[in-house]
Amino acid sequence: MTIFKYIRAFRKEDALNKNPYLCRMRDKGKKDIFFDLDHTLWDFERNAAETLAELFDTYRFRALGIESAEQFINTYNRNNQRLWSLYHHGKITKAELREARFADTFIELGIDPTLFPKAFEIDYLRICPQKTHLFPHVHETLGYLREKYTLHLISNGFKEASELKIAKTNLKGYFTTVVISEVVGVHKPHPQIFHHAVTNAKTSIPRSVMVGDSLEADIRGAYQVGMDAIYFNPKNEDVPLDVKQSIAALNELTSLF
Repeated sequence: MTIFKYIRAFRKEDALNKNPYLCRMRDKGKKDIFFDLDHTLWDFERNAAETLAELFDTYRFRALGIESAEQFINTYNRNNQRLWSLYHHGKITKAELREARFADTFIELGIDPTLFPKAFEIDYLRICPQKTHLFPHVHETLGYLREKYTLHLISNGFKEASELKIAKTNLKGYFTTVVISEVVGVHKPHPQIFHHAVTNAKTSIPRSVMVGDSLEADIRGAYQVGMDAIYFNPKNEDVPLDVKQSIAALNELTSLF
């Protein structure tokens, strides 16, 4: 080992030793890591934006009075996030979410929602899950972790879309178990889905860690069942005081574990 590699290794080890949470992740019996899919591994915003930009031109939305694809995409993202939060808590159904996210977007843009072409959503649902943009370092990080830990997936996404995303991005081989909320019948942050995932993985809460982007669904959902969690925060937003650990890039997990 050169002197420079030795210094870097020493600094990395020293940083771990000074952070008790990192030491706990490394040293206190963690064996199973559960990942969220959308917005954590699969780059939902990038894949959705690419799909919507293509369809914006195909369906000539500018002729309806929408200034640009960017305006449409930003408005859609706000409505989609709001509706997914309602879906997580069981306040709306899958059909209601799908019906409202584009209709509400049209209304917010001042356009009669009856002008929204139904074929647009069919095309969106067909094309978007086939997009393959992942966050940086997904494959090398999962490959590293798989050698030392058992990896699992817990997704609040819809069954057919989630399975297609996993297949198209070659993620399936990393995970021993995959739990999709639509199949289980409850969504994160409900305690039942975490208990189901742990039982399905033949592990236990103390041995497990959740990694996800949603403070509400992934992090606090895990906390309420006593599971450790790591907040994936690629936009470097302010981290609430109750969040014990956050990362801005997925390859930081190779230091935590």
